[in-house]
Amino acid sequence: MEMNKVRTPCIGICSTTSLGDLICRGCKRYSYEVINWNSYGDEEKLAVLSRIEQLNNQIIAARFTIHSSALLQAALKQFKVPYDPSRSPYCWLHNLLKKAHDQLEDVSRYGFLVREDFRHIALVELSEQVENELLVLCEAHYNRYIFNDRINLPGNG
Repeated sequence: MEMNKVRTPCIGICSTTSLGDLICRGCKRYSYEVINWNSYGDEEKLAVLSRIEQLNNQIIAARFTIHSSALLQAALKQFKVPYDPSRSPYCWLHNLLKKAHDQLEDVSRYGFLVREDFRHIALVELSEQVENELLVLCEAHYNRYIFNDRINLPGNG
């Protein structure tokens, strides 16, 4: 892979630069990752994307099933939602829910279904639950693996 050919996960909802959030409400990168993204090599970018993908898959797959990647991709194009075709379809679904959850009616037409245990919850509310849980997981990951490492750096204690 050529240097700096890894796509940004940005979906145009950046809260790190506009609101000063630690974790972007759109793509789930940490603020320093958003700021430094263009200086990262492909290996660093892929590590960030892999972490986000694992968290997305964990949360999204618990609530939704994808029955057609082709329909899901068509929905992303229809609603003009950016996505990275090299990432998991669950990441694509996260982007679609983030940008267009209030415009989706019969979700089966868009290539996915809500799992039976969650069908009693409106899609808008379910999307909010997904976002909240993802932010909690991202923050927990940051606190466990990033924040503590920065505190324990030589000269910081």
